[in-house]
Amino acid sequence: MAALNKNGEGLFARHRWWIIAIAIAFAVILFAAFNSMNSGVIPVRAAHVTRANIRSVISTNGKVEPINNFEAHAPTATTVVRVLAREGDHVKRGQLLLQLDDADARTNRAKAIAELKGAQADINAVQTGGTREEVLITDAQLVKARADRDNAERNLEALRKLEKNGSASMGEVKEAEAQFSTAQANVKLLEQKLADRYSKPEVARVEAQKSEAQAAYDAATAILKRSNVTAPFDGVVYSVPVRAGNYVNAGDLLLQVADLSQVRVRAFVDEPDVGRLSLGQRVEVNWDALPGRTWQGKLLNVPATVKLLGSRNVGEITSNLNNSDFRLLPNTNVTVQIITAEHNSVLVVPREALRMDDSTPYVYRIRDDELRRQPVRTSIINLTQAEVTEGLADNQEVALGSLSTKPLRDNQAVKVVQ
Repeated sequence: MAALNKNGEGLFARHRWWIIAIAIAFAVILFAAFNSMNSGVIPVRAAHVTRANIRSVISTNGKVEPINNFEAHAPTATTVVRVLAREGDHVKRGQLLLQLDDADARTNRAKAIAELKGAQADINAVQTGGTREEVLITDAQLVKARADRDNAERNLEALRKLEKNGSASMGEVKEAEAQFSTAQANVKLLEQKLADRYSKPEVARVEAQKSEAQAAYDAATAILKRSNVTAPFDGVVYSVPVRAGNYVNAGDLLLQVADLSQVRVRAFVDEPDVGRLSLGQRVEVNWDALPGRTWQGKLLNVPATVKLLGSRNVGEITSNLNNSDFRLLPNTNVTVQIITAEHNSVLVVPREALRMDDSTPYVYRIRDDELRRQPVRTSIINLTQAEVTEGLADNQEVALGSLSTKPLRDNQAVKVVQ
């Protein structure tokens, strides 16, 4: 206990002059307030009209996202063979970043090529009337059939002349006519066979087979191409969730690349403030990880609708930011301020000095230690200040509030207490 008393006495001894000074100041203020109240003069806090810059802002939260973004996903279930880029690497367009095991993709592409060639051969056969061997055989048969037809025609003509002379019978002529008709029909059949060998359903089936083979080839080629991931543009690798040897399923994220010299911030403005937004308003963005640094942009859109976000009704806005030093990172949470109005070097008073009477603003000027009600006109009003456009002059003194229980009123005697 003695030690505690000793410590306590030591603490008081070290700070006694500060404690005494604070107590005296507090007593003086109370004494002044007491005397003022007893004499009909009320103590007030006051401020002077000053010139300053004032602005009205909407503050909210937002998230940074890339404008030009590329995501590579696994085209099929396979294994990561090599990862050639790390997070934060600056890469050039066409640079190889990651390789997947593409053995299956190569096999499937080879099969697709074979199927495509076979389908193309079938298409050619349809278009030319068959295979080359079949066409040659049909051509030879057609030559022979035409010769047989010509011979039958000559034999018929000769018999018809002999019939007129009585040297040939009617039966011989009929038989020759039958032989000519048969030969002529055989020629037409072979000509039709060369011209239109396949039926429409057969042609459609062959064309469908070619289309399927082409689709299989295109798919296999795409998988093979995506198995070797290259940078589509100059940018920064900002996410690599896989490592060499990892097994990935189709659709798994492999890496993300973005051009971070320009980024976009997406933010949400509460419904009551949406009406204050307009295109081109200045936007300021701050990130807690880099205090004192501010990124600036302009409002790119005014919300076309209001939606529910958690328990808030909000409108969505975006703004593009210059990020040439790459310090602002994707997916970071930032503070966003939209400057809805801004005036420089104007007359301002603390907002606490502004009062309203039936929507008419006024202040209490302090003149000769009395309050004078002064109507004013205002412009920008924010949380701490109000711009006065009429009714006050520079450096005039206005009352902020009473330090007693008595309210402020016109012609009230006051004493300013600092």
